[in-house]
Amino acid sequence: MTWPAYLALPRDALRARARRAVATLADCRACPRDCGVNRLEDRWSACKTGRYAVVGSYFPHFGEEDCLRGWNGSGTIFFSHCNLRCVFCQNWEISWNIKPGRPDSPAGSPPEAIAGMMLELQGLGCHNINFVTPEHVVPQVLEAVAVAVEEGLRLPIVYNTSAYDALESLAFLNGIVDIYMPDFKYWSAERSRTYLKAENYPEAARAAILEMHRQVGDLVLDADGLARRGLIVRHLVMPGHLDETRAILEWIAAELGPNTYVNLMDQYYPSGKVSATQYAEINRRLTSDEFRQAQTMARDLGLRRLDTRRPHPRLLNRIWMRRAASHGL
Repeated sequence: MTWPAYLALPRDALRARARRAVATLADCRACPRDCGVNRLEDRWSACKTGRYAVVGSYFPHFGEEDCLRGWNGSGTIFFSHCNLRCVFCQNWEISWNIKPGRPDSPAGSPPEAIAGMMLELQGLGCHNINFVTPEHVVPQVLEAVAVAVEEGLRLPIVYNTSAYDALESLAFLNGIVDIYMPDFKYWSAERSRTYLKAENYPEAARAAILEMHRQVGDLVLDADGLARRGLIVRHLVMPGHLDETRAILEWIAAELGPNTYVNLMDQYYPSGKVSATQYAEINRRLTSDEFRQAQTMARDLGLRRLDTRRPHPRLLNRIWMRRAASHGL
């Protein structure tokens, strides 16, 4: 199989797909919110994003999974705003407060600008292009990719999402994205309504993750341990909500299979709107015992590919050389 996947597509076909995707912004259904606004006229609704995507930041990221960060980092492009309203959001300054038209709002980036970011990250040696929070800007991502491929982009594409994705958007991405990385947050509609402000999140996430897996299959690594193609499922373990974790892990084991690469994350901390008076039940960190229970659940269900962090030997060697140089060795 050609890798990255988009290299198998004729460039005129890639451009045509991008045009079809952008045309859908006239009656936007890019995500499960189904707002129906005309974003081509720079109108917006839930995602606060008009015709052009807003990029919060981009840089080589060394905090991602080892198979993505390797030794040169994952080339992350963080899109501002979000189609969810997670009350515990750890990036709430970007996701909530910046609105188009305000003096402090960054201008949207046209496709040529985002393509330039991709090529810059490629030039820095990043192992992939990692689109973070792209659910609401799939058409804009596609038109930027089409430009970047024309100018020499050759890195695999990672789609790093909350899993609140529309199936139509995922259909546009078929054959373009190499690695899907959804974060399956909550299983129940009630808690999704309370904490994500999206009662239909679990249904949408299950359908989206199944489609992602259908497109790319289980995660495949190359000889250097870098992700080539496939699915990585993340799950942020929440304090006091291990029943949600169990339900999600049971579904992964049953519907996706034991070979699914799963990253159980323990880095939750109270943020966003979580306080002693609002959402007090999650106003604490996850305990080590809770996280051990989550790991045991996964293993007992037969999930054998749980993410562990072991820095790549090339990265460790680079760190050692820098320390040696700083000490004059």
